[in-house]
Amino acid sequence: MGSRIIATGRALPRTAVTNRDLERFMETSDDWIRSRTGIGQRYTLRSDEPLAQLAAAASRTALERAGLKPSDLDAIIVGTVSSEFAFPSFGCQVQTLLGADSIPAYDVAAACSGFIYALSVADAHMRAGDFAKVLVIGADALSTFVDWNDRRTAVLFGDGAGAAVIVSEPGPRGLLSSLLRSSGRHWDLLSLRATGVRATLDTEIRRNPDDAIKMKGPELFKIAVKSMEEVSRQVAERARINLGDVSLVVGHQANMRIIKAVAERLGLPPEKVFINIERYGNTSAASVPIALDEAVELGRIHDGDLVMLNACGGGLTWGANLLRW
Repeated sequence: MGSRIIATGRALPRTAVTNRDLERFMETSDDWIRSRTGIGQRYTLRSDEPLAQLAAAASRTALERAGLKPSDLDAIIVGTVSSEFAFPSFGCQVQTLLGADSIPAYDVAAACSGFIYALSVADAHMRAGDFAKVLVIGADALSTFVDWNDRRTAVLFGDGAGAAVIVSEPGPRGLLSSLLRSSGRHWDLLSLRATGVRATLDTEIRRNPDDAIKMKGPELFKIAVKSMEEVSRQVAERARINLGDVSLVVGHQANMRIIKAVAERLGLPPEKVFINIERYGNTSAASVPIALDEAVELGRIHDGDLVMLNACGGGLTWGANLLRW
């Protein structure tokens, strides 16, 4: 008995921040940002927008499309590093907003790889017979953790949430294989201290630069490309699938250069790689489910298609899922 995604949903903050908007208070330009990242805008939370509300909105969309109620769920698993509380978990916050009481609800902290990890965890539980219907969420708000004077990081991150409803189901469709990896010795390539205040763009409060996201871009780029290529090949081999038979790769939208470099190393043509970073920026764990939902909505995924999900994030963590849609 395996698991299959039957519906997806996404939700974004109400405020879109373009590169031109950033030019007004930061030493940067639209050309500089686009040429290095491929990003044209991103959505950022305002001070009156809890991330949990976005996650609940994305979840309601996915549940409605699946024809299910929150009370039908057996578990909620969230990939996030953006909870406003050390406890309760972000999953419990979303559970309360949905009204799905008593079922297990918890978080998986793998930064940008969070949704990949959470989907694999859900699948393992379902194969063990623990759950039959699971809500898997990726949600992050890394814009609240940046130093807005550091153009190397502040221009990258947007906020958002994506959700998928997974059901236990026999047959050839569903999650064929997952592979998760991490390397703690590279922690300093992308990190965030668990201290400091949250600072949305619309408040005068600013996060202390010492407590903001730290990133070593060039080193991270090399490892991200190599690790995402390797894990994508390995997960395909594990499922006994030829990479050339994959219909679409929906990867983490970290940087246009990374996405294209991974595709080139895998020998995949542009039409087999879904890209939406220009509109959303890097939304961390929300990146893959947002992209997946949009790909479905745009008709880029059809029944029977082989779909590859992959990501790399702080930890360092990386992983991939291969699905038969």
